[in-house]
Amino acid sequence: MTPAEKKKLSQQAHHLKPVVMIGNQGLTPPVHKEIERALNDHELIKIRISGQDRDERKALAQTIISEHDAYLIKTIGNIIVIYREKQDS
Repeated sequence: MTPAEKKKLSQQAHHLKPVVMIGNQGLTPPVHKEIERALNDHELIKIRISGQDRDERKALAQTIISEHDAYLIKTIGNIIVIYREKQDS
């Protein structure tokens, strides 16, 4: 993904609200299922990661993008923006 594509997606994500919240229990199977559903429905989503320090949030973000085959668009405090193009059915 080029920097220009990331910038465009970042601008599109500006008005979005977080659709997935990750709490103190971390990445549980229901959270993974919700991330998968949100990516399938919307492609571009925001995820709020609560109760973690910066390094833990960074590790969770890397886990999410690798397990869901997505791109990390940007990180803003405890919110990450990720993108995955819809798969043709």
